[in-house]
Amino acid sequence: MIPFRFLHAADLHLDSRFVGLAQLPQAVRSYLRESTFAALGRLVGVAVEEEVDFVVISGDVYDITDASLQGQLRFQEALKQLAGHGIQVYLIHGNHDPLDGPRLSMELPAGVTVFGAGEAGQAVACRRRDGAEVAVISGISYPTAKVTENTALLFNRKPGSSLFHIALLHGNVDGDLQHETYSPCTRKDLISRSFDYWALGHIHKRSILHERPAIVYPGNIQGRSVKETGPKGCYIVDVNPEGLTDLRFRELDTVRWQVKEIPIDGLTDEGELTNAVEQAVEEIRGELPQLMSVVRFRLTGRGRVHRILSEKGAAADLLSELQRREAARAERKDFAGLVWTEGFAVETGLPVDRERLLQEDSFLGELLRLSGTSGETADGLEELLSAALKPLMENRELRRLLTAIDGVEKQDWLRSAEELGITLLSGAEEAVRAGGQHPAFAEMGGSEENE
Repeated sequence: MIPFRFLHAADLHLDSRFVGLAQLPQAVRSYLRESTFAALGRLVGVAVEEEVDFVVISGDVYDITDASLQGQLRFQEALKQLAGHGIQVYLIHGNHDPLDGPRLSMELPAGVTVFGAGEAGQAVACRRRDGAEVAVISGISYPTAKVTENTALLFNRKPGSSLFHIALLHGNVDGDLQHETYSPCTRKDLISRSFDYWALGHIHKRSILHERPAIVYPGNIQGRSVKETGPKGCYIVDVNPEGLTDLRFRELDTVRWQVKEIPIDGLTDEGELTNAVEQAVEEIRGELPQLMSVVRFRLTGRGRVHRILSEKGAAADLLSELQRREAARAERKDFAGLVWTEGFAVETGLPVDRERLLQEDSFLGELLRLSGTSGETADGLEELLSAALKPLMENRELRRLLTAIDGVEKQDWLRSAEELGITLLSGAEEAVRAGGQHPAFAEMGGSEENE
């Protein structure tokens, strides 16, 4: 087999509107809107730098509701740049940019292959430097936004060909509950088709589901919300003479989304809370000096500042001040190292000895024991919430919304319910207000003065 190299990307979502961030300062909002285009530009740069033989894009170039003229023109420009370097592009359309979606009728540059719908089309890819045939590429585009059948079963190797076979599929493998179940299939389905590399799209978290054959989600090229944290980019894939693959991830994002935890244990007042958050901001700035960061801080743990957060609105005030400072930086067009605080998730509690409460022969102790046992497994959590939410599930619309909630959010619900129970039933809040001591936190240092 002739060795070659290609770039695998998916889920570009060009010109995404970044839903939920409409209230941002204009300079910050504009930079975010430009970030998907910046990532596309970096993709072209990486393809040229790595001297890839071709590029494969596994769907969702645009958002169906955001297929702007600018997005389409910028993508056409990127294709022309790749063509100028002799780099061919093979792509499919997914659920966010189906073939029947609103788009301009424009002539694509030479060397760009768009696979149609209905059956897996095939094309032969060549190595750039000598034109040698190296791979058979197959792909299926979405004709409409919702494809619910298992299209993986429509893929077949080219009869009699010993070339490396690549399949482009936009779909949900093994039922990822955080994404819509479009073109559902299993790893077993993919392995059975005898392809050498499955270039997947649709799931925005990068992962290598199987090594031989390689079954790969590269993730999206630019994070767009706090649910899409960490580095985003593409894979460079080297295929050796034995047909084995070596994958290297290349970062493309210019805006990095993060969730960072700040424990409040030991903090005593607003000043110490502010210092802890400001220190966390500067740590992020130091870690990613060339990128803009968008961060949600999770305030966790137990301590005196819980009351400040829950009653005095300290988190909202601190958020406004942090955003004011970074907005001023953005006005100066100083986006490298900018750290925009998206919000605070307050998951704190009163300074009680939870372990002691767990041992109590009381209603609260029983409640905490039930919560702890149920939250240990996904099945246990589901059973508890199903019983609690049974009246709501009788409403069709509420049932649809509730079944879409992921396990992480359900764990947050359970944790919030625990804290509410502790606050209302332990008597700790009254003791803290009175400046006295409560048995549940007597062993943690006694009264507030000693904490």
